[in-house]
Amino acid sequence: MRPAALTVALGVLLLLVAATFDAEPMYVPGAGFALLGAMAIAWVTLGSLGLEVERTVAVKTVVENHPVDVAIRVRAGLTPLLTGTVEEDLLDAPAPLALGQREMALRIHARFAHRGRRVLPPVRVVVRDPFGLAGRTLVAGGEAELLVLPAVHPVATLGGGGEGGVLSPKAGRPRMAAEVELDGVRPHRPGAPASRIQWSVFARTGELWERKLLADADSRPLLVLDPRTAGAEDPRAALDAAVRALASLAVALAKEGGCSVQLPGDKRPTVIEPGLGAWPRVHVRLALIADDGSAPSLAGVSSRSGPVVYVAARPIARPPRALRGGSVRVLVTPSTPGTPPGRRALFSVAGCTGHQLRESRHEAVA
Repeated sequence: MRPAALTVALGVLLLLVAATFDAEPMYVPGAGFALLGAMAIAWVTLGSLGLEVERTVAVKTVVENHPVDVAIRVRAGLTPLLTGTVEEDLLDAPAPLALGQREMALRIHARFAHRGRRVLPPVRVVVRDPFGLAGRTLVAGGEAELLVLPAVHPVATLGGGGEGGVLSPKAGRPRMAAEVELDGVRPHRPGAPASRIQWSVFARTGELWERKLLADADSRPLLVLDPRTAGAEDPRAALDAAVRALASLAVALAKEGGCSVQLPGDKRPTVIEPGLGAWPRVHVRLALIADDGSAPSLAGVSSRSGPVVYVAARPIARPPRALRGGSVRVLVTPSTPGTPPGRRALFSVAGCTGHQLRESRHEAVA
C-alpha cells in the first residue's frame, strides 16, 4: 500500500500548495494524484475482503517422478475477483486471477525427482490495482507436507538372461531364493501368503494358522543398507541410487519367496513376505534414510546360510569382514566403469551394479 499512500500524500501536498499560493493550475494534478491513490487503496481493499483460498494435495505420499495432483481454488468475497496473481512454488510462474469471476481453480501435476520429506509453503494470493500502486498478500492456510518414496526399478542381469535374469523365476528357481523346510505351524501373520495357511486347523478351530518353515529367516536373502557416502563424488545422488537399488531388490526378492531387510539402527532384520505386507513400512523408512556416518549392524551376518546383499552408497575396495563365508555374498555399489578384480558382475539396478564376492587368499577385507 505504500506507493498508493505516497501518491495520495503527493496529491494532498499539491492541493495545499495550490491553496496557499493560489496556484490554480496545481489543483488538477493534486486532485488527480489524491484520487488515483485513494482508488488504488479502495480497489485492493474491496478485492481482498472475504477472499478465500484453498489448496488440496491429492495424496500424502508419492513415488519419485510419479505425478501428484495439487488443486488450488480461489473464491471471491465482497466483489468478483479483481486483478492480482496466485503464487505457488510448484507453478513455473504466478497465475493471474480470473478477472470478473466469482471463482477460479488451478490444477497442478507436480513431480518430485528426489525422495524425502517435502514441505510445501502456503499458497499466496496477491491482489493489486491495475496501476500497481497498492497490493495485499493473502496466505492460504498453512504448509502442506508430502513424503516422496524411492522409486522401484527393474533388475537387469548382466551378460544376458533377459530382464530380471538372476532374480527372475522364469529361469527356474531363483539363484538367490531361500531354501526352506516345513517345521510345524504358528498363528497366521498379516501379510503372509495364503499358500501357507493350514486349512485343516482352520476347519477344526475356526482360527487361521500357517505352516512354519524351518530356518526361514536364516535362509532367505538378506539386504543390508550402508548409507555412508564418504568418498562419493556426489553424496546425495549416490545415497539416492543405493536406496533405490535396495528398494528394487527388496520388492523383486520378496515376490520370489521373501527376503529380509537390515536398515541402519535395526537390531534385527525386517522380514518381507511375498504378500509385501511389511513393505510399505520399509518403503517409508527408506524415504527418510540419511547419512549420519554410522555403519549398519552386521551381527550374525557371517553365520547366515542364505544370500547376503550388501548395498553401499559409495565405492568399496575392501568388503566388510562379515561378508566372508556363506553361500552367496553380493556387493552392490553405484556403477563405475570396469569390474573390480576378483568380482563377477551379476546385475544392474537403479544406477548400481551388483558384484558377487569370491573369497580369496589374496582378497583384503575390512
